[in-house]
Parts: sequence; C-alpha cells; structure tokens
Amino acid sequence: MEEEKMNLRLDIDAQKLETEKLRKAKNKAEKDLDSLKTDYKSLRCSMKAVRLGKTSE
Repeated sequence: MEEEKMNLRLDIDAQKLETEKLRKAKNKAEKDLDSLKTDYKSLRCSMKAVRLGKTSE
C-alpha cells in the first residue's frame, strides 16, 4: 500500500513537471508568433512604402 502511494506521488510529480514544461513551450510559441506577426506587419508597411516611392518617381 505504501509503495503504491509513493508510486502515485511520483507519477503526479512527473505529470506536474511535464505540464509545466508544456506550459513554458506554449508561452514561448505564443511570444514567437506575436513577434512574427509584428515583423510581418512591419514588412508589409515597408513594402507599401517602397511601392509608393516607385510610383511617385
């Protein structure tokens, strides 16, 4: 009985660690996505500015 409880506690601890690891990975992925969105918006604005500059010349 005690051995089973200890095994269950170990399983719970392992699941908590895995959950935390996945949560950190998710947060990093979300930050990376936000960064990519920002970069994309900047790129689109730059492309528009270049096109406008060429048409006015």
